[in-house]
Formats: sequence, structure tokens, C-alpha cells
Amino acid sequence: MSGIYESKLRALLESAGIAIGGTNPWDITVHNPRFYKRVVTESHLGIGESYMDGWWDCPALDQFFYRVLRSRLDTKVSQATRVLGNMLGFLVNLQKPSRAFTVGEVHYNVGNDLYEAMLDKRMLYSCGYWKDARDLDEAQENKLRLIFNKLDLTPGMRVLDIGCGWGGAARFAAEHYGVSVTGVTVSSEQKKKADELRNDLPVEVRLVDYRQLDGSFDRIYSIGMFEHVGVKNYRRFFEITHNCLKSDGLFLLHTIGSKRSSTHTDKWTHKYIFPNSMLPSARQITTAAEGQQLIEDWHAFGNDYDHTLMAWHRNFEEHWPQLRHAYDERFYRMWRYYLLSAAGSFRARNVQLWQILFSNNGITGDHYVPREHKAVLLKN
Repeated sequence: MSGIYESKLRALLESAGIAIGGTNPWDITVHNPRFYKRVVTESHLGIGESYMDGWWDCPALDQFFYRVLRSRLDTKVSQATRVLGNMLGFLVNLQKPSRAFTVGEVHYNVGNDLYEAMLDKRMLYSCGYWKDARDLDEAQENKLRLIFNKLDLTPGMRVLDIGCGWGGAARFAAEHYGVSVTGVTVSSEQKKKADELRNDLPVEVRLVDYRQLDGSFDRIYSIGMFEHVGVKNYRRFFEITHNCLKSDGLFLLHTIGSKRSSTHTDKWTHKYIFPNSMLPSARQITTAAEGQQLIEDWHAFGNDYDHTLMAWHRNFEEHWPQLRHAYDERFYRMWRYYLLSAAGSFRARNVQLWQILFSNNGITGDHYVPREHKAVLLKN
């Protein structure tokens, strides 16, 4: 029976130009013959866990996954897990308030030392904007300026950051645009670090679920947090941003997006990286926002996440000798798999990156949303 699984998997990989035991950097080496059945029957979970267990290796996982996903091999193995996952997400609110802090505890609290080593100097854990950028720090600053230029920030504005991470974006907005920022996170370690780095800037970081938000703000932005909201809560999310935004305000949503509507994430990602997460589709976003907020602009630059993830991976590998005292070898393989498989997925355009600008009532008159990420002079 095992030979049947091996023959099937070899044929699938060969159709994508991948060889078992080959010499190309995207070819794989199998160390345990149980690998074949595990992948064919368990799909995403099987291939991820078997890599963590050392059952197979690949010199360039990003290139391997680019070829797998570009050839849509993920749709040609067992689909039972996808069907069951969609049913679970449809029937159960996996992101209900009682689960809100799970992803913070499992992922974002894994260790500030890891994120300091892997990320840019401002610890921004989302896609950079690589146009004209020479390195990760510049790409992340470009992203922030792009967002804040789109929001047309003016000194004195009150700004809300939903999912503020370690506070890097909020501090940048306060320092360079003269605004005060309230940020919210579900990670106690992120809040701790954000408070340490505040440097007397008008930035407040609160450890609360977004559903507890109230108040009135001139501008709102959310960078890389919407992936944790869940389809059953999308409508509520836009009700909150509508209610917290002043009538003439603007809201920018920066999120990874899916090319198809779903109600779950793959089982490996859910189990090991982002529990209870899911990627929204364009239809799900527009349906949830309808009647609440108007779309003023939709900007896609998904391939920039490939560059961002590869930069994070280089930093992770470079600093692993200093990190390994706190993390074991299985964690190393898990984290490497996470970063490089995600890079391959964005490179294959299997997933997207969107910045969407909303208003409550529509912008009147001539208004051209900038694509410019250069510094702007503070307005009086």
C-alpha cells in the first residue's frame, strides 16, 4: 500500500518540476518512507508536521512551495481536511471573545527576543512596501508612510490602531505626523515591549479585544490584524470601525487576502502558528462593509510579502545561534517552514496583500489617494 502513496506523490511532484532525490534546490530528500502516506492523506498538516519531525528536507523550501502552489498540487491531495475545516468554521465562531487572546498567548507571546532578532528596527510584523527600498528597515518605513499619507494625517488628530503589535507604527505616527495614538493588542508581551519603547510619545497601548473599543477618532488603521477576526465577526468589526470613526474620518485596513472565500485556515497553520485565524476574501470584506463604510481605494501588492518574508528568514537564520538556547530544533524547523512556505505562497500569488481605504460617508470633491511613500511636511 505504501508504494501506491509514493507513486502518487512522485507523479504529482514531477508535474510541478520537483524531483525526490534530485539536485535542484527545490527538490526534496525523503528520510522516512512514511512521509508519502502522511502527505497524501493529511495534506497541509501532514507535510508540515513531517518536515518538523525531520522526515524530509529541501534546500529551498520557498522555491518548493512556489512550484507546488503554482501548479495547484494542494488541490490534488486529500480534500477531507478542507471540507471539515470549512464546516467547523461555518458552524462555530472560532474567534469569539473567549478565544480572542489565544493567538496572543500562542504566537505573539512566544518570545520578544525572537521577534527583535527577526523583524526590522521598529518590530513591524507585517508586509513591507519594497518600492525603492534597499533593505527591510526602508521597506517597513515605506509601508508606514504609505499608510499615513493615504490617511492624510494632520497634527493633533486622535488615531486608533487596531492590532498595534509592539507599537512601532503608533510611535512612528506620533513622532513624524504629530498625532496621538491609542493602540490595542491581545498580546501581553507586545504591550510590555510597547510600553518600554514609548519614549514619552503620545501613545497608549491597551491589552483588550477590539470588541471592547469605543470612543471617537479622526483616523483608524489596522495592520495585519484582520486575519484573526473571522468571517462570523467581520460585520461586527466594521460596525465598530464605523462607530469609532468621526463622520469625516478615514479608516485603512492592511490585510492578507485569500483568492477564494473560506471559513478556516489550513490545519497546520491553525495548530502551530496562528490558532483560530483565517484569510478574508474580497467578497467577504465588501459584504461585511456594505452599509457601514464606503471603499475609497483598494491597493494590492502581494509580491512584496514574498520579499518581506525572505528578509525575516535571513534575519532568523543569522540570529539562530543566539536564539537556540531558548528554542529547540523542532521549533527551528517549524519556524523555518512557516516563513519559507508563506514566502512561496505569496510568490505563487496563492494569497494576496491588500490595503483598503474606507470612509463612513464618502469623500466629496476631488480626492486622489496617494501611492507615494515619501516623507511629507507636517501640516499646521
